[in-house]
Amino acid sequence: MFTWLLIQRLFIRIPSSSLTNIRHSVTGEPKHTHSLVSFVKMSIKGTAFTNNSLLGLSRTTQSQSFGVSVHPRTVVAMVNRNGRPESIVGVSVDNVVKELHAPTVVGVVDPKLKEHSAAVDGGFDDVYGGDIATNDDFITPLSVSVTRGYALLRDPRHNKGLGFTEKERDSYYVRGLLPPAVVQQDLQVKRTMNNIRQYEVPLHKYQAMMDLQVRNEQLFYKLLIENVEELLPIVYTPTVGEACQKYGSIFKRPQGLFISIEDKGRILEILNNWPEKNIQVIVVTDGERILGLGDLGCQGMGIPVGKLSLYTALGGIHPSACLPVTIDVGTNNEKLLNDEFYIGLRQKRANRQEYAELMNEFMSAVKQNYGEKVLVQFEDFANHNAFDLLAKYSPTHLVFNDDIQGTASVVLAGLIAALKLVGGSLADHRFLFLGAGEAGTGIAELIALEISKQTQAPLEEARKKVWLVDSKGLIVKSRLNTLQHFKKPWAHEHQTVTDFLDVVKAIRPSVLIGSSGVGQTFTKEVVETMSSFNEKPVILALSNPTSKSECTAEQAYTWSEGRAIFASGSPFAPVEYNGKVYVSGQSNNAYIFPGFGLGLIISGAIRIHDDMLLAASEALAAQVTHEHFEKGLIYPPFTNIRKISARIAAKVAAKAYELDLATRHPQPENLVAYAESCMYSPNYRKYR
Repeated sequence: MFTWLLIQRLFIRIPSSSLTNIRHSVTGEPKHTHSLVSFVKMSIKGTAFTNNSLLGLSRTTQSQSFGVSVHPRTVVAMVNRNGRPESIVGVSVDNVVKELHAPTVVGVVDPKLKEHSAAVDGGFDDVYGGDIATNDDFITPLSVSVTRGYALLRDPRHNKGLGFTEKERDSYYVRGLLPPAVVQQDLQVKRTMNNIRQYEVPLHKYQAMMDLQVRNEQLFYKLLIENVEELLPIVYTPTVGEACQKYGSIFKRPQGLFISIEDKGRILEILNNWPEKNIQVIVVTDGERILGLGDLGCQGMGIPVGKLSLYTALGGIHPSACLPVTIDVGTNNEKLLNDEFYIGLRQKRANRQEYAELMNEFMSAVKQNYGEKVLVQFEDFANHNAFDLLAKYSPTHLVFNDDIQGTASVVLAGLIAALKLVGGSLADHRFLFLGAGEAGTGIAELIALEISKQTQAPLEEARKKVWLVDSKGLIVKSRLNTLQHFKKPWAHEHQTVTDFLDVVKAIRPSVLIGSSGVGQTFTKEVVETMSSFNEKPVILALSNPTSKSECTAEQAYTWSEGRAIFASGSPFAPVEYNGKVYVSGQSNNAYIFPGFGLGLIISGAIRIHDDMLLAASEALAAQVTHEHFEKGLIYPPFTNIRKISARIAAKVAAKAYELDLATRHPQPENLVAYAESCMYSPNYRKYR
């Protein structure tokens, strides 16, 4: 049994002689009993002790019961049945603000704390209990949000580093814990960027950014927002791929929830372990298909963490409303299973039934814990699970698969914009995909939906404009019986063709899209063939990371003699060809999902409809200006991504209201302005 105690002589001005009387008069506890002491809950307003929270008082609060003045930081200690102190817990004043009618908490001191002699603990009171505890004693690792003193400097949500003002350093007990200089946030951004630029290896830059995120959250997002084009490839693709591969070796501090197959039956309990309760977006992966790198198991956590960083930086979702989750059901990657630094379960992946049961428990627990409007984004699941999960939970949950739907939306936006350069409508073009997985079939379906919408033709007819190639060649009717279900809509009448170059010659596409996850598959012969029957061939090499790209920007421009309209999944540097500089666009999902998620949140949407994805694509395409087209770009620069996200959010929210899927009423008159007003700001706030 444990007892909560207040270390009064340092923090509360109450005569020591009064404590015993307070303790016995309030609790009715015999003077010789120490193990049953609990918090004395004396509320200023007479309210109950809410949710078992530990609540502190502000400097000016006066207790009506005892007339005592309490400092902003209240410190609580815990002792075991032997009277040994086990931990010191700081109680945040911010928690008082968050709780309605926050109660005053008055504690009592156990006299046994004074029984241990200086000879035992080295000459001073062993308030932490570490010196007097033995290896056999159980201790309780308790943690509560602290916003005072040294602990404030370890709280990433509120830490400002050298940004604390002179007044704040006194009010929050950090004077002396920092050098005397007060450094404004803008100068901190400048200094931090200078430090990051000193690293030559991208993975080292990634590690520096992750260290900053867990140390000073506001500075991290300020840095990312103001240097998004430079840092986006660091915190996400392509660097995040290498980070996931080496996640076990570089692992320092957990971010997010790790739920394993061994936790079956306890997922709701695990969700409740997460300190934030108002969750709006969850990004979840099972690590089976991380980018184009394959099964990375538990080490795929880098993807949810990275995605949610972008939800905040680019879409303005508050960091506290974001929850990264990794579902660990094992891995079939033998290299990881034999890696001594691997941090996940060392077993083969669970069977299909066990997997389905675990995911069903997870989805049910999420809805029970966070409500119907929490967005669950599936990320980097293998094809066989990705389509099944999306189909199963779309009717009952607010779910989104970025690999299928997000990629499709951003590619469609690029194609709509590219029409300004190549002419005609979508229906006038023929599309050929190399890769028929989640991304390929997702993009193909959204293109067909947009063609159907524009021409009023049946969807089945619109699909005939789109051709797909998988590992066995062109997808045709004669292969129908052996195709996976998500490939069957793309099986058209045509003879069997296995060689990709022969497919290009036979189909004669005007748009070539790579989603194969296999690098260098758009060969010189393929690009030259595309250029032979297209004045401006549209070539999209979408596979990530850079090593998996179907071709580079330099290859596309060189082999097409500067005529290609090129975009890629990972960024490439500008290319000079025949005296002209070509700037390629990046078909990055980060254009879509942050604004898309924001639109769902501000409208209170409860389900996702395909028309919302089309609205997002059209909103993004509308942001490409004549100036961008002159540079060969089919996507706008990331420098204005927050404004772009706000416009996407407004279109998505408007469509949610139109489809009667929104729950936040009345609908704001100006959805763009409303979206911008809802965005998280990383600027340092002034503390009282």
